[in-house]
Amino acid sequence: MIENIEVRFRGLLGRFMLDAEFSVPARGITGIFGPSGCGKTSVLRCIAGLQRVPDGVCRIEGEVWQDANRFVPVHRRPIGYVFQEASLFPHLSVTRNLLFGAGKTGAGGPELAEIADLLGIAHLLDRAPRNLSGGERQRVAVGRALLSNPRLLLMDEPLSALDRATKSEILPFLEGLHETLRLPILYVSHDMAEIERLADHLVLMENGRVIASGPLADLQSDPGLPLAASSEAAVSLDARVVAHDAENGLLVLEVDGGRFITPGTAAVVGSRKRIRVGAGDISLSRQVPGPSTILNVLPARVLSSSAAGEHEVAAVLGLGLDGAGARLVARVTRKSWTDLALADSAEVFAQIKGVALRRA
Repeated sequence: MIENIEVRFRGLLGRFMLDAEFSVPARGITGIFGPSGCGKTSVLRCIAGLQRVPDGVCRIEGEVWQDANRFVPVHRRPIGYVFQEASLFPHLSVTRNLLFGAGKTGAGGPELAEIADLLGIAHLLDRAPRNLSGGERQRVAVGRALLSNPRLLLMDEPLSALDRATKSEILPFLEGLHETLRLPILYVSHDMAEIERLADHLVLMENGRVIASGPLADLQSDPGLPLAASSEAAVSLDARVVAHDAENGLLVLEVDGGRFITPGTAAVVGSRKRIRVGAGDISLSRQVPGPSTILNVLPARVLSSSAAGEHEVAAVLGLGLDGAGARLVARVTRKSWTDLALADSAEVFAQIKGVALRRA
């Protein structure tokens, strides 16, 4: 079975030229990221069948939804679609909103109680939409999409209308979808913080074109792409819990080539945690540093470097003495780079505060 989502859309949508092509796994969350107006929503609408370009291909796990000979109409595509606005029916209760369109693609879908528990809305089922917060309304909209029993969930900037506090409230529930459901999700956003927290794979767009696609950490650490040179550059790593220091409130997390220590509550050994390592939170040393408050000192090797602005350098690091482990991106001043005689292939020690990982 072909377990990919394959799309190619080329043509004019009004005056906008879309030329987007990518293939991503039909599992986990794929983020579609780029500035406003770059074509992210247009790609989602083409996948849904809401828009059509003359030269279009859309295959979901080998099933053709669009090609030169076939175009499956939107009502026959087994998708769930979550928009920027929840758009709940004001005259229906939360329960009736959730069940609107439930099971339209056949039996075997998730149950109402299961979805309500997963999204933390079981206590809201009898309420009217007007009595919900913004975050609660959006969780109901996600639940309604899931109860339609889709094969693919499309989320078009679902948090863009929410303030930062409400985003923080709803993000753990979206992470729960990732951990609990096998359903593939295409998640559009222009907020990299959301992508870093949720996505496994990434599609980068610019001016109607896909400029790169692949595993999230690979694109974050690719010096040829704009993410690594950004002032907000970071790498998201999926780590395994190997220990918990209850006395000091610390977790030990393992990635390929190294271990991180970060503040955290008890977690099951072997479970997965995502950590975000910001480029600006890494300092480099050519020698083993002496005692300090920095908990994480990891041997690494400089794999490549490039200018990041006039006076800074972005360095891609590979963890481990041979540099074969997980990749990080460090951003340092040109002066520090020169003073330490840093260069590609140099052996270094990457230092990261544990509280920086907690903050992320």
